[in-house]
Amino acid sequence: MAEFYWLLVASALVFMMQAGFLCLESGRIRSKNSINVAAKNISDFIISTTLFWLFGFGIMFGDSVAGVFGSSDFFFDDEHTPWEISFFIFQMMFCGTAATLTSGAVAERMTFIGYLAITVVLSAFIYPIVGHWAWSSVYPSQGPQGWLEALGFIDFAGSTIVHSVGGWVALAAIIIIGPRLGRFEEGIRLPPGNNLPLSALGTMLIWFGWIGFNGGSTLALTNDVPMIILNTFISAAWGGLIAAAINYFKDGYIEVSFVLNGTIAGLVGITASCHVVSPGASVVIGAVSGVVVYYGSLLMTRWRLDDALDVVPAHLFAGVWGTLSVALFGQADKIDNGLSFVEQLWVQALGVVSIGVYCFVVGYACMRLLNYFMPLRASKEQEEQGLNVAEHRATTELFDLLTSMQYQQNNADFSKPVPEEPFTEVGQIAHKYNQVLGRVNTEIAQRDDALMRFQESEMRKSAILNSSMDCIVTINRFGSVIEFNPAAERTFGCLKTQVQGKSFIGLFVMEEDRIKIFDSLNSGFSSSNGLILNRRNPFRLQRGPNHHFPAEIAITKANTDSSQESEYTLHIRDMTRHAKLQQRLKFLAYSDPLTSLYNRTYLMDSLVSALLIANRQKTSVGLLFLDLDNFKVINDTLGHKAGDELLCEVARRLESVSDSGDVIARWGGDEFVLMITDNVTDDRMMARAQKILEIMRLPVQLNNQHFTIPTSIGIAHCGEQVLDADKLIQQADIAMYWAKEKGRDNAQVFTSNMTNAVTKKFSFEKEVNDGLSSQQFFLVYQPKVLLEKDNILGLEALIRWNHPIKGLISPADFIPVAEESDLIIKIDEWVIDQALMQLKEWRDKGVSLVPISVNLSGRHLVSDSLVSYISKKLAFYGIEGGYLEIEITEGVLLQDIQRCIDVLFELKGLNIKISVDDFGTGYSSLSYLKRLPLDILKIDQSFVEECDKHMEDAKICETIVYLARSLELSIVAEGVETAPQLEALKSLGCEVFQGYYFHRPMKNTEVAKLLSSNLEEA
Repeated sequence: MAEFYWLLVASALVFMMQAGFLCLESGRIRSKNSINVAAKNISDFIISTTLFWLFGFGIMFGDSVAGVFGSSDFFFDDEHTPWEISFFIFQMMFCGTAATLTSGAVAERMTFIGYLAITVVLSAFIYPIVGHWAWSSVYPSQGPQGWLEALGFIDFAGSTIVHSVGGWVALAAIIIIGPRLGRFEEGIRLPPGNNLPLSALGTMLIWFGWIGFNGGSTLALTNDVPMIILNTFISAAWGGLIAAAINYFKDGYIEVSFVLNGTIAGLVGITASCHVVSPGASVVIGAVSGVVVYYGSLLMTRWRLDDALDVVPAHLFAGVWGTLSVALFGQADKIDNGLSFVEQLWVQALGVVSIGVYCFVVGYACMRLLNYFMPLRASKEQEEQGLNVAEHRATTELFDLLTSMQYQQNNADFSKPVPEEPFTEVGQIAHKYNQVLGRVNTEIAQRDDALMRFQESEMRKSAILNSSMDCIVTINRFGSVIEFNPAAERTFGCLKTQVQGKSFIGLFVMEEDRIKIFDSLNSGFSSSNGLILNRRNPFRLQRGPNHHFPAEIAITKANTDSSQESEYTLHIRDMTRHAKLQQRLKFLAYSDPLTSLYNRTYLMDSLVSALLIANRQKTSVGLLFLDLDNFKVINDTLGHKAGDELLCEVARRLESVSDSGDVIARWGGDEFVLMITDNVTDDRMMARAQKILEIMRLPVQLNNQHFTIPTSIGIAHCGEQVLDADKLIQQADIAMYWAKEKGRDNAQVFTSNMTNAVTKKFSFEKEVNDGLSSQQFFLVYQPKVLLEKDNILGLEALIRWNHPIKGLISPADFIPVAEESDLIIKIDEWVIDQALMQLKEWRDKGVSLVPISVNLSGRHLVSDSLVSYISKKLAFYGIEGGYLEIEITEGVLLQDIQRCIDVLFELKGLNIKISVDDFGTGYSSLSYLKRLPLDILKIDQSFVEECDKHMEDAKICETIVYLARSLELSIVAEGVETAPQLEALKSLGCEVFQGYYFHRPMKNTEVAKLLSSNLEEA
């Protein structure tokens, strides 16, 4: 149990080192980065702990594969003994120590996410591997020892395995990321830290935790532990002493950082050999470690490698020295591995070199790769701002104070004091600053008051001049500036004192106009060429080279005494805003704000003008009327933002295939019009249409999905026939509609018969509407039977149209027309209402009720009104949902499958049954089928028709029956017309049928008799 306890105590002490490193690093860097460093220390311990538990321990101590890496004990669990778990916790602390070293070296300029990625690399691919090489036999496992351990390599507690590993990775990071801003610039010395007492506390915590680091590496509380701890303390003390002494003799003062780094270097140096050396040797090891860290720090500076906390000298260099010290100072009787001094030194050197090469190469390569995908270096702005704010949006009192002072400097606003935080040093500084600021404001106020009283008389004399919104400039007969009012100063961007006495023409008139204006001045602004007295003169002036602006100039003569002393006053108005406003109004009036194409207004104006010119010149004007197919689906499923992006992409593509003389306009919604006036022929316009179709077929990415933009194009041109603009637009629109009728994604040229066809279709839609309102439609019902003709399980409602003139019209003629518009929803609602009304009528007459199925269109299924309409009608007629069945076809599921699923589940909530009609003819995915709340599958008539004659149809029917049973669905065979078909379907296991063999569609009165007879027989 002593071993068990000692390992847990040592683990707690090593964990204390994490707090020490956090304090050390947070205190040694500038305060604007302290929170970032603290967050990194905590985060790297979390990540290293997680990775070590997942697979790091298994790679390091699992069953060895050729002495290179372990292959067992991943996901360390409760099947291990308490000692093994304690050992795991102890080694987990070591992994956290190795991982945390890099953060100090690259502090103040490395991104938080980048550092976490490097921690993953070190914890997953570097530390466990080299640990296996040297320490694999410490934990009971199968396989050979690690290859370095087998050679006799000794690194008792990790001078190399822990500290040099962290140091090598830190060195690679320093090289890749580069120095902090100003680190090696002459005349700039970065501050040694924001809180050196905190760093000293961190060093003491690290020193205290090193008791567990070295003492716990015995894995048991043995008699060797006291000597190990003594050697540890002696080496640390001499490391700090020698580093401080060298610093004092070389520089004349003691820099605190060398005391701290020397102490840590002494601890690192003794770690490899603390169990096999004497206290006297520990003095030498610690002293040399102090020398190493001091001169190593100078060497890093000479190499211009910015190590913020001297991690490389203190951990890498001292770790190398400490590992070699095993051979130099280790007592042979304690080492006891049979190697001579030279052999031991060779093995130690081999371990240092091999581990160093592996760590540096892997670390450097991984960081280079990471840096390619995500920059590891913080940006210049982030580094200047400080990583506390840039990375974590965290501020400090000092940062807030400096921000307030910077605001005052930038805005020259010293009217308000900076915030004061009471009872803090920063608050005292802010208080003193506010006192100084108050005194300065008082002095400035007194001076301003005196100056204001002095200027009041002058201001009264020049009130009109100074308050004018226009520039007022007075010049003499030579063009030199005499007066220059404030508005002129604002407009031209210079003060009166800067231009007074200088030539107005030379300063503010553009070079190409100067001769003309000099001539006007010499003529007293009375000549017709140039500027003219007492008139508004539109002109262009300049504020500076290449910075001109539109202006309006009115000139008056200031005096009339003598032409030799003539003065002229120029009233100048900057017309920039006016010109921009005009341009903006023109843009709004004639452009589409989304796509920046012309709008309908501009197109119509241009078309009217083009037709007038074409009529005079006997030429032609052509139109391409474009409509995006399936745009509504994309807009509804991906959102209006994606729809807007699609429209902008269409605009760009149209511009890319158009000529400079073409007019491209967005007609509205997803419709675009292209007007062509140059060499208009059917062939040329069809070629242009094909070009547009080709470029529209190229995929476009919306919401990380690729879509094509199939387009229907209508083509029309005036030719020899004189047309007005509206008529030509109408013809192109009709041709576009015809292209949709021809299967979409094509172009059609307008012909006169298209008008008749479209008119016929529109009139047909009107007839359907009239028929619904005048009761021309009625329902018939076809029974579904269970095995026998008289055993009726349900009915299917079928709509019929008895036109007063055309007679009976097949649903195949009017349903497709209705499905192209919301008219189909009106028909569906009529059928549902009539079916429920019929059920109520039969119930009131005492007729036995059976469910009635209603066919539903895809447009109606995904509409927002379906569920609420059915729910309202069920309640109105008092019919239970179980007496209503909704039939959908497979093609419906190709629209918006998720919306279909949601609606069907809402219908199921009303106890309505759902069936899939014509099953087997569509493209339903089985993955969607199992997600749908279905009750019934109906075998399509096309398979039933020859199921008794062709094996293929029989197999399909059998497969559908088997599928329905697997999904626990009912199966209905529709279109059964013969006895052989019936017997074949019965043999396949089908029991419910529908077709002419049993019953034809019949009127409600016949159905009522049939249901009543069934009830009597029952």
